[in-house]
Amino acid sequence: MRYLKFSFCVYFLLTSFLNAQNQNITLEDIWGGTFRTERMDVLHSMGNGQQYSVLNFDRSTRSTSIDIYDYQTLKKVKTLVSSANLNAIDYFTNYTFSEDERKVILATNEAQIYRHSAIGNYFVYNVEDKSLELISEELIQEPTFSPNGNKVAYAFNNNLYVKDLQSGEEIQITSDGKKNSIINGITDWVYEEEFAFVRAFEWNTVGNKIAFIRFDETNVPEFSMDVYGTGLYQTQQVFKYPKAGEANSKVSLHIYDLESKKTSQVNISKNYNDFYIPRIEWTNEANVLSAHYMNRHQNELDLWFINAEDNTSNLVLEEKDKAYVDVTDNLTFLKNNSFIWTSEKDGFNHIYHYDKTGKLINQVTKGNWDVTSYYGYDEKTKRIFYQSVENGSINRDVYSVKLNGRDKKRLTKTEGTNGASFSADFSYFINSFSSATTPSEYTLNSSASGNVIKSIKDNDKLAQKLSNYKTSKKEFSTININGNDLNMWMIKPANFDESKQYPLFMTQYSGPGSQSVSNKWNSINDYWFQHLAQEGYIVVCVDGRGTGYKGAEFKKVTQNELGKYEVEDQIAAAKKLGERSYIDASRIGIWGWSYGGFMSSNCLFKGNDVFKMAIAVAPVTSWRFYDTVYTERYMTTPQENASGYDENSPINHVDKLKGDFLLVHGSGDDNVHLQNTMRLVEALIQVDKQFEWMVYPDKNHGIYGGNTRLHLYKKMTNFIHDKLGDKRDVEKEEVVKESSNPKIKG
Repeated sequence: MRYLKFSFCVYFLLTSFLNAQNQNITLEDIWGGTFRTERMDVLHSMGNGQQYSVLNFDRSTRSTSIDIYDYQTLKKVKTLVSSANLNAIDYFTNYTFSEDERKVILATNEAQIYRHSAIGNYFVYNVEDKSLELISEELIQEPTFSPNGNKVAYAFNNNLYVKDLQSGEEIQITSDGKKNSIINGITDWVYEEEFAFVRAFEWNTVGNKIAFIRFDETNVPEFSMDVYGTGLYQTQQVFKYPKAGEANSKVSLHIYDLESKKTSQVNISKNYNDFYIPRIEWTNEANVLSAHYMNRHQNELDLWFINAEDNTSNLVLEEKDKAYVDVTDNLTFLKNNSFIWTSEKDGFNHIYHYDKTGKLINQVTKGNWDVTSYYGYDEKTKRIFYQSVENGSINRDVYSVKLNGRDKKRLTKTEGTNGASFSADFSYFINSFSSATTPSEYTLNSSASGNVIKSIKDNDKLAQKLSNYKTSKKEFSTININGNDLNMWMIKPANFDESKQYPLFMTQYSGPGSQSVSNKWNSINDYWFQHLAQEGYIVVCVDGRGTGYKGAEFKKVTQNELGKYEVEDQIAAAKKLGERSYIDASRIGIWGWSYGGFMSSNCLFKGNDVFKMAIAVAPVTSWRFYDTVYTERYMTTPQENASGYDENSPINHVDKLKGDFLLVHGSGDDNVHLQNTMRLVEALIQVDKQFEWMVYPDKNHGIYGGNTRLHLYKKMTNFIHDKLGDKRDVEKEEVVKESSNPKIKG
């Protein structure tokens, strides 16, 4: 059934491409939600392995609910809890079960702090007696159940607390927390942004100890941003932000014993000068904590096992790389305390199995392809489940393999991007699938065979809606640049005529390990690219050297030289594409956001004989302005690698500007600071280069909110038309329109 359905969907879309329906995609359509896809939110597999829960929102009652569904029938079994039945909560935005699933934490009034962090009010809902208890009157962070569900640990004002849900007693674990000074159990800005976690505390398996990381950011330099708001006077947001080469937080690892109510600091039997602790996780042994320690250059990662009883430590595993070692969440402890680990040590990212002492048992996966996600291990069948690019670097498939590396099975059958969410007992998985021609679909699949059991949710309505629009096929290919076959896609106007010449607009991100050329359904920007194709542009994306999923060597070639090889590849690709008969080499533009903005700026300056225009949104303009963890991972410090920082900084190439340049930033960008744009602007002014720029007040790195995105994309689209559009062709078209319109003729 699924294959028929996919075939119909693909046929439907391809027919629309060929027929080139007359309705154009407008910017208002894109940013008004016309092409929004249906998805499954906050999916959680219940412990019985036979059911799953989903967060649903009822637009008619403005309420949210946790609904339980049966894997086999896909029918809703019951509503576990609905905010419509709770007097204290209008709606909740997230939920977390206790281990026994008898209680659930409901999140309300959440307010975002940075990219991943938030504060809010959190309630504990008792599934059995339907009671509701507010954890704290304060706005708190990261409430987390103890293993037996009788306690909740959380953070408030940089300190850690534990609340006993049975007695109501509350214990304050730490007391030295202070804003912009000491943080307990919650990560600082740079850890949150670059190591992608917020909760830096963990319960052990029996719930009598809590391990946490303490951040002393006293010596970290402060960064301040004006917040303009609506008041008579602006305010300031002041926070600790370690820029490349500057002081990081001093981190230390601690264990709190709930029985003795004492805290001990973990002592590691190795002298680290300047280091990170990017992950902590208790093993299956209640008194053994694992911790990742990483040197500042991030090319050495150590896995330690710490005995919480006698505070002894054992170095279990050492990872070293000439460039850097990636930090992941893939560490998994099996029942015998052997563990699963992923590594690029053979040149590609693969899965390894080690015993509890760190001795290698075997390499589970092998080949010239990368494992892209590790899903878990089924003790019953002795199988590991993972996602990889074995079927081509732009595709994703789900596989299973025996722990000994034998009997590998490809579980997904359709080419595109497949991702899995497994049931707790690994009997089933919900497969999310999409491709460049098929919108997101969710199906229930057998974990044993991969066969589709039932369809859960699709986006056929979206596909049908799109059939009314003039759209073009995304054509995948490779282009040989600087000795490498680089992945590329191209979108041509629906009425493409090879005998004509079209302006070329290039899009890219190009950051280390990233991927922009992938066989999956449209992102929001893809609809913008379709809009541009309708307006007569050819849009192209090329993933150059330094991007991901083609092995470690390809990814890490840019080490110590960010912005050198990536820029060379984009310039060379533009030149080569400009040689094609249907591309006007005098009208080539490029754009990018964040790292992509860093790239588009450099491409316009260094490739001034190739690019006519560029747009840079929220760009890094010198890596000296960016944070320690990200920047030093690829560049070491400015003190060690000054030339690497400066020779590829757009600021140092402004004198080369010949084309048209649009520079955009949000004044409230806590990630890539407005400082980047201001310094580039000043450099351009001092060499007397004309350009256009726009600053969005109080907007962060995403530049969104209200009408902001629509305004931004209108500005960029108008700039493209003005700088790349052929005004002579436009004038000719207007003349033709007038001469063929009988109402105007008379």
